[in-house]
Amino acid sequence: MPAFIGASPDEQRAMLAEIGARDMDELFAGLPQELQSSDFALEPGMSESQAARHVAESASAIRPPVNFCGGGFYDHYVPAAVDTLSGRGEFYTAYTPYQAEASQGTLQAIFEYQTAVARLMDMDAANASLYDGGTAVFEAVVMAARITGRRRVVIDGALNPIYRSMLATHTMTTGIEIVTVPPREGGCDRDRIFGELRDDTAAVVVQNPNFFGCIDDYSDIIAAVHEVGGLGVVSVYPLSLGLLRSPGEMGADIAVAEGQSLGLPLSAGGPYLGLMATRSRYVRRMPGRIVGMTEDAAGRRGFVLTLQAREQHIRREKATSNICTNEGLCALRAVFYLALLGRDGLRETAQRCAETAAYVLERIKDVPGVTPAFGRAVFNEFVLRLSEPAEDAVRRGLEAGVAVGIPLGRFYPQMNDCLLTAVTEQTQADDVERLLAVLAGTTRTKK
Repeated sequence: MPAFIGASPDEQRAMLAEIGARDMDELFAGLPQELQSSDFALEPGMSESQAARHVAESASAIRPPVNFCGGGFYDHYVPAAVDTLSGRGEFYTAYTPYQAEASQGTLQAIFEYQTAVARLMDMDAANASLYDGGTAVFEAVVMAARITGRRRVVIDGALNPIYRSMLATHTMTTGIEIVTVPPREGGCDRDRIFGELRDDTAAVVVQNPNFFGCIDDYSDIIAAVHEVGGLGVVSVYPLSLGLLRSPGEMGADIAVAEGQSLGLPLSAGGPYLGLMATRSRYVRRMPGRIVGMTEDAAGRRGFVLTLQAREQHIRREKATSNICTNEGLCALRAVFYLALLGRDGLRETAQRCAETAAYVLERIKDVPGVTPAFGRAVFNEFVLRLSEPAEDAVRRGLEAGVAVGIPLGRFYPQMNDCLLTAVTEQTQADDVERLLAVLAGTTRTKK
């Protein structure tokens, strides 16, 4: 696709002369004055995301709330090329690629996506058809039960509560027993998790960073579950892998994630994308769509759906899962995003997120009545303990145009005074000042 190149000053003058206008002001003189703005002047050296934000704010009569909410879904910048490329008709309107000879473009795109996810997770193979992070956790648990022939799964209580709720719902009639170990001081309670690992344990499920934003290395837990014949499942925040240890490095057997941070905008709950990758020895037990590369009779490279005997449209009730739909468009956006950023861009974006979080936590020290809840390392998200109910701070923040975070009392009743706050590479210095002003004005010092 050709790139957009703006008109040069000489070209602008030639066009204005052709229509008989002296300058741009005369060209737009017919617009009502209230619709004209002088705020669109861009400062030199602005990035694409900064320029897009400046223009959007200048064009809007209502300034959108500053967003510090996370909890598994984050306000990352989506490069304009992702929208442009994924919006092409051959991708945007394509149906599920059952007919390989007519679907080579879509199949190759899915293959490239699988390759990118496998490399990102440091695993051997990935699929391309899970709905979101929660269904990916459920599918990983069922997959582990199939592989081991066991029905007992140990879950860290710091796993995203939305995922845990979905897991409880989907496993209700499967006979799988879910054992949840409550978190301890913002992280997993290792002693209790080790105590729950038995000969009938199918898997242990952990998350990095966990729901509280805390970073951990679960290599010891995965090694322990392997000793009893179980599998290690790690749910990750894919963008954080620009800095953090991958599931593969920790020894995980199955890695899953919510792919929203890879080029998918926040959009009232979806559609999002579930990532899953595994070791080669388990690939036949993995649910969902897998594209493979092959050769035709003439020796030409081609792409096909492979291992389809696992799928619902072939094995019916004997399928490994009822996941049989095409998440191709969301997967396509993710691979475009990863290709545009590249290895260095992914690392730089992750570094910006981590540095911004560190900056906010340092500035929080100056806000009376607000302290970090845990003394653990974080990526881009952290828990703040307030001297009042977090719900009150959230309500007052919205009145000031700042979504300060997620009140954790909704998920952990004993954390009614805790606020889960997230930053991204989109967070600007003035955003941080607005957050600090809200927290300073909506908290009161304990007596």
